[in-house]
Amino acid sequence: MTNTPQVHPQRQARVRKALNLFSVAAWVTGVWLLILCGRMVLEYLVGIDMPSWTRLIGQLHGLFYMAYLVATLNLGTKARWAPTKWLVTALAGTIPFLSFFVEHWRRQEVKAQFQLS
Repeated sequence: MTNTPQVHPQRQARVRKALNLFSVAAWVTGVWLLILCGRMVLEYLVGIDMPSWTRLIGQLHGLFYMAYLVATLNLGTKARWAPTKWLVTALAGTIPFLSFFVEHWRRQEVKAQFQLS
């Protein structure tokens, strides 16, 4: 027998849906942040004159980051995270490569906590 209490199936379904949305948002935000960093390196460090359409990359990353924040808030509410966990998770979308690691860590934590397969 195990001492771990069972999680209600409806709550599992809500958390699973929020976790999947969070994972997609984290990956999309991370990829666009890397694209933005590459663009900035090429323009400001290498000195390449970038076409005007590349300015959209920063705006797209900003939109995806806002979606990431909403997904973080959604998952954090459903998983009942502490405010510090929310803050660390939200900031992960601003540091290159970190969103991928934090997404993996949060996914493992939430899957274990809510007995998701």
